[in-house]
Amino acid sequence: MVEILNLYFDCQVTAIRGHGGEVLKFMGDGLLAVFPIDEYVGDAAHVCTRVLEAAREARASVEALAHPIGDVVERFRFGVALHVGNILYGNIGGGNRLDFTCIGPAVNLAARLEKIAGRLGRTVVVSEGFANVCREGWRELGEFPIAGFSKAQRVYGLPEETPVVMA
Repeated sequence: MVEILNLYFDCQVTAIRGHGGEVLKFMGDGLLAVFPIDEYVGDAAHVCTRVLEAAREARASVEALAHPIGDVVERFRFGVALHVGNILYGNIGGGNRLDFTCIGPAVNLAARLEKIAGRLGRTVVVSEGFANVCREGWRELGEFPIAGFSKAQRVYGLPEETPVVMA
């Protein structure tokens, strides 16, 4: 299992780092990555374009992965949510156990949007904020109630992507 997860993560980490992102943590079969936007890195539209390139590259790499189990070849489901917003980061924890991470509404929204990607059978979904910064000809997928947010959030998907029917 560890070997399979490492192959899966290699597909994503290579794409993220290659496009200027940083992986902050691994959580089960998921990961949290950030792409800093500041005066040293470039404007938000440029960074969001790089984020989308990383997501597409990671998707292609994950889709190429196959894991044979007996006579069956298993494929990996890949889902990513993209959002742009302010975060707080640092060592968080208690006692002798601290973990470097980021927190805030932007992180919470991205995590919850990833679950929507799975429900919709899509690999890439983006928030309205991300879609407004990275003009890609997005396909509107609807508004969804999000736990912890008072207002439903509008979600968008890649125009070239068709939903995968989940069994």
